[in-house]
Amino acid sequence: MSPVGGFVCTIGWTVSNSVEAQHTSVSSPTVSGHDADVRRPIADLVSPGRVDLDRRPILVFWESTRACLLACKHCRAEAQATAVPGELTKEESLRFIDSLAAFERPAPILVITGGDALMRPDLAELVTHARDRGVHVALAPSVTPLITDARLDEFRGLGVKVASLSLDGASAATHEGMRGIEGHFAATLDALRQLRSHGFVVQVNTVVTSDNVEELPTVARIVRDSGASIWEVFFLVNVGRGTSMNELGPDENEDVCQFLYDASRYGFTVRTVEGPMFRRVVRWREEERVGPVGALYERLSKGLLEQLGMPTSASRAQTKGTRDGRGIIFVSATGDVYPAGFLPIVLGNVKDDDIVELYREHPLLQQIRAAAFTGKCGRCEYRELCGGSRSRAFASTGDPLAEDPACAYTVSP
Repeated sequence: MSPVGGFVCTIGWTVSNSVEAQHTSVSSPTVSGHDADVRRPIADLVSPGRVDLDRRPILVFWESTRACLLACKHCRAEAQATAVPGELTKEESLRFIDSLAAFERPAPILVITGGDALMRPDLAELVTHARDRGVHVALAPSVTPLITDARLDEFRGLGVKVASLSLDGASAATHEGMRGIEGHFAATLDALRQLRSHGFVVQVNTVVTSDNVEELPTVARIVRDSGASIWEVFFLVNVGRGTSMNELGPDENEDVCQFLYDASRYGFTVRTVEGPMFRRVVRWREEERVGPVGALYERLSKGLLEQLGMPTSASRAQTKGTRDGRGIIFVSATGDVYPAGFLPIVLGNVKDDDIVELYREHPLLQQIRAAAFTGKCGRCEYRELCGGSRSRAFASTGDPLAEDPACAYTVSP
């Protein structure tokens, strides 16, 4: 599975730090309420501009099980072949879904992830219950033999519009080196086509590390050619199995963000997870201020032109200021509530605690939403737009309010 943060294991409305509403004007999904004749774009329902993020999140990520047939190197959840003891039962899961309906409308979108969400035998029943309670669902299947035409037809029939898959390289060697399954690269390309053929709005998730960063231009071409609507790029945080992988340095992150802005001009939405500095770069580019770029950006930019030619659209870069605990929240397979999937600070448990109260009243989440950061993140003029990765700050220092060491921006004293 891919790290949580967006649809995750393969889905990321981001959802993590860049989990934001889908705002594309082309191929924008629609969802229906109790009146099937009333349909509105998901963006209309979850746009941060219309939601008080102090009162309710846009997205709730639920790791419905840790069971998964894959063993990916960067798996945040350290997924395994079978469910872990203490995972939410069907009855507990139904009550959890009911609790989401208690948020003020619009209710958050429930992003069902894993492990592999398809490993839950009661998944269709849970999706049906969510639909009936007015909680819209997005799914995050892993690419395994469990993705069948029959299952995809079933979930489309239940009203699921959006799904995502992870693609972590432009070659079998790179992708399968992370996924650990021979033939998984070709299977992923087939699954992308399969989702599109069933009418899903598709998101492609890519974890960027020093091992695959040079392949990003070719991945961008695959995203475009597959007909995917969204490309969500995860900036590695060293948690779970991801501690064995190599993060990019701050200057390299800056170059990747500049490249991603360029990639957003080819007809698909681009956003990041645990890379909130992308929003600052987008702001600069919108102001016609490129900022410093290095040799990595020059190579990626050249590769993008070689793969995709000249840009074909205005930028579709996402820049809404959601972050861990602000607009999103994460629930583990056993019911523990976290600010985000990469931020392992337990706030409570849905078996015993009211998730609405946890989101609104927990002191850490209130501090995060108030941008009460220390170090350069606390002094930065972009702390509301960006805010740094709270997960990376915690992984690096043990303090979720500390500065994000992955950011190259120099803040005035």
